[in-house]
Amino acid sequence: MCIFVGMKLCIFCSANQQIDPRFFSLTEELGRWAAENGHSIVFGGVNQGLMECVARATKQAGGRTIGVVPRIIEEGGRLSQYVDVDIPCDNLSDRKQLMEDQSDVFIALPGGIGTLDEVFTVAAGTTIGYHQKPVILFNMFGFWNRLISLLDDLEARGMMRMPWRKHIHVVENIDEISAFLQSM
Repeated sequence: MCIFVGMKLCIFCSANQQIDPRFFSLTEELGRWAAENGHSIVFGGVNQGLMECVARATKQAGGRTIGVVPRIIEEGGRLSQYVDVDIPCDNLSDRKQLMEDQSDVFIALPGGIGTLDEVFTVAAGTTIGYHQKPVILFNMFGFWNRLISLLDDLEARGMMRMPWRKHIHVVENIDEISAFLQSM
């Protein structure tokens, strides 16, 4: 049982449907776990892919969702029906800042360019000292292995002032997420 009830967990993830179905199963499990432990989910508000999956699972388990949604998404009819609190924004830069402001912890599920952009924006903010909010890479079925190798290589080449794992934490399952949150 998580003792840190009421955290806002920002979920960075894919809005694509045509991805490994195992990612959807674990994402659904994460949404349920968050709700059952009293956490809210902050997400991009899109009605597709892992975004919709985590929001639906959270809501079905009695949890609360906060969608930070660019107007262009709402205008395109792609707003998730599982958004409890809709925070509109003008563009992706605003979205990232609002998500950062709304959240206590960031969890990156499988995703693409947008997810990478979000992860590195938040992690860079910690390295400079804008905040001390942790980023977690949920390494579902080894999804982030190549990124982890790249980060290790950058660190080995002296491209980082400090170990990257000080700012980005890697977990393999929800139990490890729970343990990390409890250690904060």
